Amino acid sequence: MTGPGELVWFEEPLPPPPPGQVTVEVVGCGVCHTDLGYLYDGVAPAHKGPLVLGHEIIGRVADRGLVLVPAVSPCGECVACRRGRPTSCAAALMPGNHHDGGFATHVQVPERWLTPVPEVAEPWRLAAIADAVTTPLQAVRRTGLAAGDVAIVVGAGGVGGFLVEIAAALGAVVIAIDVAAARLARARHHGAVLAIDGRELEAKGARKEVARRSAAANLAIADAGWHVFECSGTPAGQLVAFGLLTRGGKLAVVGFTPEVVPLRLSNLMALDAEAYGNWGADPSLYGEALAMVLAGKIDVASAVGRHALRDAPDVLARLHRHELDHRPVLVPHG
Repeated sequence: MTGPGELVWFEEPLPPPPPGQVTVEVVGCGVCHTDLGYLYDGVAPAHKGPLVLGHEIIGRVADRGLVLVPAVSPCGECVACRRGRPTSCAAALMPGNHHDGGFATHVQVPERWLTPVPEVAEPWRLAAIADAVTTPLQAVRRTGLAAGDVAIVVGAGGVGGFLVEIAAALGAVVIAIDVAAARLARARHHGAVLAIDGRELEAKGARKEVARRSAAANLAIADAGWHVFECSGTPAGQLVAFGLLTRGGKLAVVGFTPEVVPLRLSNLMALDAEAYGNWGADPSLYGEALAMVLAGKIDVASAVGRHALRDAPDVLARLHRHELDHRPVLVPHG
């Protein structure tokens, strides 16, 4: 990326990796809406100047085989890391943000957190685990979602769609909210017991309306303690998600929007509710996410599509125009 909306192909030799890092030959790199934010929407990456985007990476390391690269690699040494909060590490490194990322044939990343992957057919399909699967798994772990809890996912697209599957696999009662019929259909197929068109909800009254629809569908859900996951990354979605907070409820903000959203934060006090941010995922969760995918509990294969790396400018432009019905994975070779 050389400027707003500008992707150019270039070739240059990589020097030996610095201490603590390793060179990964990229097998596939998923395209995330964060990449679109950097390229089109004015979101400033940490690295200034030309930058190779891409942070959903699966690749190969010489003598080690297939690996998943964390979307965010913590330092492992700071106060936050030592306290068990690696996602709060101020020195964390994100490919395609702090340094060149995975829209390339090779990338250099910290070696410490790589997750080994068994040899599988079409390994490029697993690239989405590096962010789109692990990030919602982190959100679920942060709120403490358990079997029998109510999980409401606002925005059932890429990340939110996988969150639906994770919550269902844990035995939660899952309700999906989205504005796209195809996403709602997929959410129902993957475990949502109720799917609601978000265009039919207003922020004020959203909680009562969801409770009403649940009762009409003969869903016996508690009227308190809901786990609400905001994955749409839109102002409207965030307003609805905040409006869904119940007494003792929990809100996980997983999606990102640069827009300012007016909220009455006193609701958190009045409802004795909790709110959580979600920056990437603890690298220790990657093995668990991989195991869930390989066991068939999370359907990554049908959610992604393969594209040649050289087609990246066109692929990102089409995704930005909402012309793709899948999560693109850029493949350098073959």
